[in-house]
Amino acid sequence: MTFEDEKDYIMRIIKEMARVLFSLMLGKKYVAVEMEKDNGYEVSGKRLVDFLKMIDRGEINEAENQLLDNIDYSDKENVAAAVLFYQYLAEKNENFLTEHDFSKEEVLDGMNRLVQKAGYGDVLNIVEGITLV
Repeated sequence: MTFEDEKDYIMRIIKEMARVLFSLMLGKKYVAVEMEKDNGYEVSGKRLVDFLKMIDRGEINEAENQLLDNIDYSDKENVAAAVLFYQYLAEKNENFLTEHDFSKEEVLDGMNRLVQKAGYGDVLNIVEGITLV
């Protein structure tokens, strides 16, 4: 597997995790999780769009720390907003992430921690089964 293949694989895993989580949390089948930039989601007392703007400014670590500081893992809307945060972050190119001391692997790790803490650990097994096929 080449470096680029690995990055594509990570992106596929993150998108598939988002799709499966949204299906489980919201009870609907989602073919793809499309994100509206200003969708009204809030998490940790801040609008999701504000976190996304922080990412765009390169304040990735600060945004992630603020996002996770006060998240309510039992609140489906909070978890959905965090999933969208990681999906948006995963769509950034590797150069942008590297410039701001982040990587695709860290995005996947953050998503994995979110999934575990929200009680959806089985999603990891589901996604691994889907992406390996």
